Amino acid sequence: MKLLRYGPAGQERPGLLDSQGKIRDLSVLIGELSSERLSPAGLRALAALNVERLPLVEGSPRLGIPYRGMGKFLAIGLNYSDHAKETNQAIPSEPVVFIKANSCLNGPYDDIVLPKDSKKADWKVELGVVIGSKAQCVSEQEALNYVAGYCLVNDVSERAFQIERGGTIDKGKGCDTFGPVGPWLVTADEVGDPQALDMWLDVNGKRMQTGNTRTMIFGVARLVSYISHFMSLNPGDLITTGTPPGVGFARKPPIFLQPGDLIHAGINKLGEQRQKVVSWPG
Repeated sequence: MKLLRYGPAGQERPGLLDSQGKIRDLSVLIGELSSERLSPAGLRALAALNVERLPLVEGSPRLGIPYRGMGKFLAIGLNYSDHAKETNQAIPSEPVVFIKANSCLNGPYDDIVLPKDSKKADWKVELGVVIGSKAQCVSEQEALNYVAGYCLVNDVSERAFQIERGGTIDKGKGCDTFGPVGPWLVTADEVGDPQALDMWLDVNGKRMQTGNTRTMIFGVARLVSYISHFMSLNPGDLITTGTPPGVGFARKPPIFLQPGDLIHAGINKLGEQRQKVVSWPG
């Protein structure tokens, strides 16, 4: 299934994408596509629906993040071997974990707003992993059983805030609008092997990133197991798993996002995102 939420910001309604690529309205059956619906039982109930009997949604509505009730927005740094190579950094011995503020969440087609004093905003296409069952100290062998599905994430990052302003890197990761998620959540059964997904990102029509999740240093199962030994993973928690090569700050000379830039990103089976970069309004 491809689950989604559509409508104006703050007024999104639950829906799903049918086999013809059309949005069907789920609000006639459920009030919200919440994290509780991502449990194995919740997903089985949705999968049992007769999709053709659900109302069609007319037009091309705005899409929000695919579900409501995300508890934690976790992220993994330097998790692709080819990305580590392009940045001349050593392969980490354990996953590098940080947190993106939930207030950075953004729809997949909403504008990215450069924060005040931004100078080095960067793009990062990533595979997002959505937790469906509570995970505590789970084994790597069992870890994928706790995954509800996957989604496309752009881990937008302000490199000057992240690297040059002292302290942790989180301050360059959690700026408002720096977490586009979607267009939909694709359930794990439909995705299959999460380590075999092509991914790419263009800026202004030029291909900047090309990669595949097979070059992850730590795969999805390893990440879910690893993190669950440090904190509980709850239904709705999102882990964004790192980026392939081609980021702006690693280019020679570096390239950073400017107002008016257009970003277009995609991951096989998970859909595509498009964002326009705009200036801080103040």
